[in-house]
Amino acid sequence: MAVTLNASTTTGLVQSADTSGEINLQSNGTTKLSVLSTGVSGVITSGTAAASTSGTSIDFLTIPSWVKRIAVMFNGVSTSSTSILLVQLGDSGGVENTGYVSQAGTVFNTNNTTRGSSFTTGFGLYGQTSDATYTFTGVLSIFNITGTTFLASGSSLESTNVSVSTLSGSKTLSGTLDRVRITTVNGTDTFDAGTINILYEG
Repeated sequence: MAVTLNASTTTGLVQSADTSGEINLQSNGTTKLSVLSTGVSGVITSGTAAASTSGTSIDFLTIPSWVKRIAVMFNGVSTSSTSILLVQLGDSGGVENTGYVSQAGTVFNTNNTTRGSSFTTGFGLYGQTSDATYTFTGVLSIFNITGTTFLASGSSLESTNVSVSTLSGSKTLSGTLDRVRITTVNGTDTFDAGTINILYEG
């Protein structure tokens, strides 16, 4: 059975004879909160923070199908060498590493110079070659604009080199998004410091 409260009916309540088990709360006929079999749509949900201190990638899996926005958060994240941090999206077929349109630009506070880089294998977080001593803190927001197409926008601070980066991009997935991966452009540098987590909402 599915139940809708404050539906656009004279009773304000609709019960449907099905097996979905959904509960929908509405305001003037518009759904504001849904309790689904896969989770709660309409509230912000936190993932489990992962220590970015080892391995070549960090995955956040089983993201619900109704998610419309994901925030990927980095705090003091560092890697073993010079490859730029990269965020990739995926579906039930796995993480996708092609078809991204992404650009990052960096401003260096010490001399006001700028650098930029383009990426096609994911959303890159930095506008020039990284360094093993660099640490990154920031947020990348990923928005579902329509269907399986997502837009990305964010910013990050690199404290060692005193620089700030902004980034944006787009990606159309083959299927319904259910995972996010944080890795590097070359895919072989390892994480050695920091924490990464996500927030998501419908």
